[in-house]
Amino acid sequence: MPHRLRNALSAALIALACLLLPFGALSAWAAYGLADTGRYVTAMAPLAENPYVQDAIADNVGAGIVHAVDVGPLEDTVNHFVQDAVHSFTRTEAFRTAWDTANRATHEAVLHALRDNHRRNYGQYGEEGAVTIDLAPVTAQVKRQLTDDNVPLASRIPIAHTKVAVLPAQDLVPLRKGFRVLEVAGFWLPVTAGVLAVSGIALAVQRRRAITATALGTALGGALLGVALAIVRRLTLADLPPGVSAPAAGAVYDALTATLRTVSWLLLALGLTVAAGMWVTDRYARAARLRQESATPAPTPLPEPTQAQA
Repeated sequence: MPHRLRNALSAALIALACLLLPFGALSAWAAYGLADTGRYVTAMAPLAENPYVQDAIADNVGAGIVHAVDVGPLEDTVNHFVQDAVHSFTRTEAFRTAWDTANRATHEAVLHALRDNHRRNYGQYGEEGAVTIDLAPVTAQVKRQLTDDNVPLASRIPIAHTKVAVLPAQDLVPLRKGFRVLEVAGFWLPVTAGVLAVSGIALAVQRRRAITATALGTALGGALLGVALAIVRRLTLADLPPGVSAPAAGAVYDALTATLRTVSWLLLALGLTVAAGMWVTDRYARAARLRQESATPAPTPLPEPTQAQA
């Protein structure tokens, strides 16, 4: 194969590999990070100690408790006690347990719906296939804590088995299809990117340059992935519904994408390190060749024939 054609094919394969790499990292994160209940709960667990998340949950839970209990003219007084008690509750080990339990239940319910085409469940609005969770265990823990703190009327808080819809039925069909694509892409995109990169390097006439180009493309892919995460974060926080705490939503986004941000930094660091290593070794190899050429003695010229020999 002509050298020009080999270089062109090598460049195309390497460029395609570097293009697929950030998409492969994104799909693998979604398929093996977000889709794993244990990893999801572990990623969300530290948020139970985040003050913005604690305040957001306390405000919503406190408002819900006051709304559920008919306190009449004592509403302002009870609301003050309830808000203080709920905020205090968010600093306890019981809250962290309830937080993990709620996250695990929600994640398992969503995964079960996405992976089971024949699931039939009726949500609180009668929509077939809606994903719901029961908040009664969490409410019971809150009621127990408020009762122990002698909050007025805490014993009257109802512990109803209220199923809250977390995924509407009409969203399940497209989400199932997308989830299946992610499960496949999460494995095959990184593998394909690796195979293309190795093939491009093996096909190149100058493999050192091909390795350098692959490394720089990997670093660029990692940088673009990090920039994309920052842009999506900004857009997400700018389009929040009314009443949703932006700091709390930002903390949740950062917790969910922490692994992906780490991957982007690793790709950037790995690519730049390999490229720098190839540059250093190339300079060393050139210097070694020059020293070797300068140390080789020049050939002794043959003596010119004398007139007598001629």
